[in-house]
Amino acid sequence: MRLTLIYPCMGRRPGKSYIRSLQMEPLPAAQIAGLTPRGIKVEFWDDRMEEIPYDSPTDLVAITVETYTAKRSYQIATEYRRRGVPVVMGGFHPTLVPEEVVDWAESVVVGEAEALWPQVLADFQKAQMKRLYRAQVRPDITQTMPDRSIFGDKRYLPFKLIEAGRGCTMRCEFCAIQTGFGATQTMRSPKVIAEEIAALKETKGKGKNLFFFVDDNIVAHLDKAKELFEALIPLKVRWVSQATINMTHDRELLALMKRSGCLGVLIGFESLDDDNLKAMKKGFNTARGGAAEAVRRLHEHELLLYATFVFGYDNDTLESFRRTVQFGIDNKIFMMAFNHCTPFPGTALYERLESEGRLLYDKWWLDARYEYGQVPYRTKLPPELIQQECVKARKLFYGPGSILRRMGRTNTPTAELLRMYLFINVLLRKEAAQRENYPLGDLGFRGELLPTRLPRPQEPLRLQWMQGS
Repeated sequence: MRLTLIYPCMGRRPGKSYIRSLQMEPLPAAQIAGLTPRGIKVEFWDDRMEEIPYDSPTDLVAITVETYTAKRSYQIATEYRRRGVPVVMGGFHPTLVPEEVVDWAESVVVGEAEALWPQVLADFQKAQMKRLYRAQVRPDITQTMPDRSIFGDKRYLPFKLIEAGRGCTMRCEFCAIQTGFGATQTMRSPKVIAEEIAALKETKGKGKNLFFFVDDNIVAHLDKAKELFEALIPLKVRWVSQATINMTHDRELLALMKRSGCLGVLIGFESLDDDNLKAMKKGFNTARGGAAEAVRRLHEHELLLYATFVFGYDNDTLESFRRTVQFGIDNKIFMMAFNHCTPFPGTALYERLESEGRLLYDKWWLDARYEYGQVPYRTKLPPELIQQECVKARKLFYGPGSILRRMGRTNTPTAELLRMYLFINVLLRKEAAQRENYPLGDLGFRGELLPTRLPRPQEPLRLQWMQGS
């Protein structure tokens, strides 16, 4: 049997190169490869950096789909459908809206793949593949081990992606992660993670000692997080991850993170307005001194910060953008993101805006009028103004004056980190507006999207914990 795995790009303008900062290792594809039984020949194509050879012989195609890549995924599926090759789709978007995706794939995997993927392949080999495979409970991911050999010599950014835990226990209104996982998190064992890291350190190439834990909240369970960080200390690696602001309340945790090789973390500060945070269900961001105190404690432990902010909630004004940029400059924050809030399907935010009649498109991710960076719902400030102000904020924060002002010792404690700081900040200055109005889907695609002609499943499509969401 021949299996083709595909990681789709967000979109493409013919003749233009794809955004470099988005070209990280696609860990989901490696995880699917790791779950695939031996004896099945696996090929992998990364749509972000290479052309897909549609005419290369294959028996089955599997595509990992996110909301931003849904249109492109349906284009890819159309090309294979024209050639009579069946397509399986899984990932976050199929989990959030399986009732949509089932029209574009011969089979849809709803939920996590660990307990389902071997069965999908076994059924396919018996010519009995179902239209829908749905997880009933969250699987054990303790022994999940990616097969990175599928990456070959592709030129990804120079660090390794690794997963310690999956999901998040917070219930932020706009978050697709907590929606898809029912506000729960599962963890891999520190022993297995340490073994994986040790093996990766033996590989050749750049970035073998630099790791990005892709966890959406690596400190969701503090005791388990500390156990993991203890296991990392003897490995002498450097790593970054994503976390919530409450990690800064625990000085023991911060010290342990530094000892384990942590360079810094991404934290969703989201807003400096308390009422906005309450509306987001992120009131916990205001506890114990809020954002300013969190930055101070991170600097105290020489941990770098990538602070993300979103705009488009009802208390945002033009002053909100200026205040946020100045906050980042005054506090010497290493990196910041200034984006509009995006209502992903299935989330509480999407359903609230839909009930209020504020969505500008039926499905923004498929609408030909929508492009990346646009605000797809009615806001108190004009949506177009929010988009423009996000770009202006990025350009100001990553401007030469800001870069120099933030280059203090509390932000970049070593010469190596100073070089990293300059490289990243200059790169993000270059890309400040590069993603704006980027197309969803390949503009070079010809013809109409071709849906499946198979009957829709009669059973409920969504996961049990998502019913009624």
